[in-house]
Amino acid sequence: MRTIVYIDGFNLYYRALKGTPHKWLNIEAMSAASLPTHCVIEKINYYTARVSGRTDPTAPARQHAYLRALSTLPCVEVHYGNFLANKKWAGLVKPLAFKPSMSLPPNFSPDVAYVWKTEEKGSDVNLGVHLVRDAYTNQFDMAAVLTNDTDLTEAIRIVTAQAGKEVTLLAPQSNPATSLRNVATSIRHISPYIGPCLFSDPVVLPNGKTIPKPPGW
Repeated sequence: MRTIVYIDGFNLYYRALKGTPHKWLNIEAMSAASLPTHCVIEKINYYTARVSGRTDPTAPARQHAYLRALSTLPCVEVHYGNFLANKKWAGLVKPLAFKPSMSLPPNFSPDVAYVWKTEEKGSDVNLGVHLVRDAYTNQFDMAAVLTNDTDLTEAIRIVTAQAGKEVTLLAPQSNPATSLRNVATSIRHISPYIGPCLFSDPVVLPNGKTIPKPPGW
């Protein structure tokens, strides 16, 4: 079956890779290992955004190294959204405990904090639009969507129920969202295939140059 894989990069990272030694993930090898052997992967669309260095100055360099590694995979195409980092007031689940004798700033409230709010914009929209477009232009027999973002439920439902295409949900966690399970035609869990499907360290380019795995990855 002609197969296109659609990967929500931030969902993959935060649901399956963060805090693990498997961030140097070869998404082509992982996708091939996760799907049945009758699936012929013709393209992998990877959706992400350039991260900000405001909260972690070393993060952009690590991401750049990973994107360079992905560029060595001919079937992978990277699509960029926008990464936003702003300072905002946010309510606390557990208010801060303080003593009356503490020196506090004017208008201090123990129920809120001034925090960095980071969010990624556009990737889920891009993924959903590309998925529906490719279904209606007959670019695939089956799509594989790696996400746990319920905002993509309707796009997947249109592809399966109206365009008549198969969509396999590549689940980045053990218990995928119910709405996604209900609209996908099948579910495959990626966790068994993450560890065995890493890039070599370093990745060797055709010109002999190398891309080393970032420290801590």
